[in-house]
Amino acid sequence: MKSARTASQDPIGWCALLAIAFLALCCVRLTIPGIAYFDEVHYVPALREWLSLGEFTNREHPPFAKQLLALSVLVFGDTPLGWRALPVVAGAAALFASMRALWFATLSRFATLAYGVLLATGFLLFVNARIAMLDIFYLAFLALAFWQSVAAMREPETGRRRLAIAGVMLGLAMASKWNALVLAPVPGLVFLALRWAAGRRRLFLSRRGLPVPGITLVEAAFWLGLLPLMVYAATYLPAYLFSEGAIGSAGAPANILDLHRTMLTMQENVVKPHPYQSVWWQWVLNWRAIWYLYEPVDGAYRGILLIGNPLTMLLGLPALVWCLWRGLAKRDPAALSVALLYLLTLGFWIVAAKPIQFYYHYLLPSMFLLAALALALDALWQSGRRWLALGPLAISAALFAWFYPILSAAPLDGKMAFLEYTWLKSWQ
Repeated sequence: MKSARTASQDPIGWCALLAIAFLALCCVRLTIPGIAYFDEVHYVPALREWLSLGEFTNREHPPFAKQLLALSVLVFGDTPLGWRALPVVAGAAALFASMRALWFATLSRFATLAYGVLLATGFLLFVNARIAMLDIFYLAFLALAFWQSVAAMREPETGRRRLAIAGVMLGLAMASKWNALVLAPVPGLVFLALRWAAGRRRLFLSRRGLPVPGITLVEAAFWLGLLPLMVYAATYLPAYLFSEGAIGSAGAPANILDLHRTMLTMQENVVKPHPYQSVWWQWVLNWRAIWYLYEPVDGAYRGILLIGNPLTMLLGLPALVWCLWRGLAKRDPAALSVALLYLLTLGFWIVAAKPIQFYYHYLLPSMFLLAALALALDALWQSGRRWLALGPLAISAALFAWFYPILSAAPLDGKMAFLEYTWLKSWQ
């Protein structure tokens, strides 16, 4: 449990300010381009169908993120602002929740705030928070779930409430995009492993021992296992109400299980080559970019480039090795967890039966990559080498400022202006 002194050092106010500043930066030119771009061309028509309950389209993905996009349009109108308003909020929530998760994991002010700076200036979160796609929603819900799960371990007196919230968030993450499936079982499996390691004689019914005293394994199985599945299934209920292609209607999937077989087949059968497709090692090396936008639009040439921060995406790699060493040699659970979660989320895409993959699939692994870098910088800070700890943060922010025009659809100086930003030919 947190001591009173440690609790008083909680940088929650600074975390909130970072998230608000990030939200403000994301809102600059949010309605530019004034047309649907990149994968918005799929999801904007899909959200309109959810609003009207017309035709059940875009079946290859779970429904909840599209329902949230429809809600955004319902509140803000069927305009670029309406399409992108809730994704921006989800991006800021993902940033805040990720910082809170690292705070409860480490109780380090510097690591927590450094992580916030690295995420906010890491390019990937920023670009994906400004577009009406599904990824930012599953990421936000996962971040919220991990925040609550780690906080339940640190503050067991709030454990039941936090585990219940975590279970709901895990269900919503899976219901937003299947990319969340790789992490959704982790909180429950960690609870099982730690309770097993505690050596309780009444494994299933004991309320004593790690990770959350007062919670039995049976209760945890409900909060972190059954509840997420119930929430996930509930998001499909409106899919029975479409006027065309509703679940159970003629020519449509007969039930939710049949729908999932169809979804899996659709995911695995996307084999047509795409000019922006890439593979996992290109993500790790920050080698292959995606142009979400580059064309004359809204009165000027504008671009939106998805690539990682050139410094931190590479500097995070030795930091991961350091975290793995520290976790094993020094028995540092936070460092070991970050390294293993990175390997898990990246390894998923190495073995996934999805032939065509894209750099935005690296969004989730990159969250742990930057967490590893934050922990490594924190070790430098604690050792007194503070300029070495602050240097990468300052350079990351400077690079973000330099690339900001090409991340935020600013007007550019002509058709060839992209050459100023494409430092590698593979980014062009």
